[in-house]
Amino acid sequence: MKIRSLMYHFKDGFKNIHRNRMFSLASIATITACIFIFGVIYSLFQNFEFMVKKAENEICVTVFFDEGLSDAQIKQIGDTISKREEVSSMHFTTAEEAWNNFKSEYFADFPELADGFQDDNPLANSASYEVYLNEASQQDALVSFIEGISGVRQVNRSEVAASGLESAARLIGYVAIIIIAILLAVSVFLITNTIVIGITVRKDEISIMKFIGATDSFVNAPFFIEGITIGIVGSIIPLGILWLMYSRIITYVLSKFSVLQNILVFLPEGEVFRVLAPVAIILGIGIGALGSTFAVRKHANV
Repeated sequence: MKIRSLMYHFKDGFKNIHRNRMFSLASIATITACIFIFGVIYSLFQNFEFMVKKAENEICVTVFFDEGLSDAQIKQIGDTISKREEVSSMHFTTAEEAWNNFKSEYFADFPELADGFQDDNPLANSASYEVYLNEASQQDALVSFIEGISGVRQVNRSEVAASGLESAARLIGYVAIIIIAILLAVSVFLITNTIVIGITVRKDEISIMKFIGATDSFVNAPFFIEGITIGIVGSIIPLGILWLMYSRIITYVLSKFSVLQNILVFLPEGEVFRVLAPVAIILGIGIGALGSTFAVRKHANV
């Protein structure tokens, strides 16, 4: 009996969609647009966050030591720094490595100019630790700690980059939340109107059903199925479009701006849609259910 009732509700819900197909298509189109824009914003935000995280991982503070420190003392400083929770990794550069790096960068075209320093390393006191952070926002706390360590002469930081990345990520997040909230409100409003039209068309039928003893849940079930079905369809369509567009857009951007390939590092589509797909479908179902609830509460009491 329950299965028969369920089949009836589904059949009636689909009839409502077909009966009001123009309004149903308008609702589906609106939800499609909403979830498409949501998907675009989500993909942009995830990729931006990924790039910010990658950039944060490349931000480091450089630690230089007082003259005359032994290797053991330098190692002890390194061990002390590495125990901090802000530190993701460290790299030690000897004075010889620092000089070789300097020569390869600044004397690449005229290596003979560096021959005069063959027996005299001008960077003899430039051994250093490059300390990479888990998050750019932790930089100030780490620098303050390192500057208080005995034997540390100087700490170079990336203050502008750190604060800029953090502020940009926060701004993108706020803008995304505002846009998505507006789109969701518009979608719920439109799907509510679509369900209301269906209720209005069947007003006499609903009155007769209630007169002969039909419960509110029995009468309202098809309208919930209608709303949820519209929501699901409206979420699957943009997911398919986004899936087809994502890799093509990335390929186009990387080919068009090949100079920025080291900076523009995108997430693979599987990583994005692993979260986006279920969230979009749940969002579509939620929009449909919420719109149906508003419509039924206000207009189904006939």
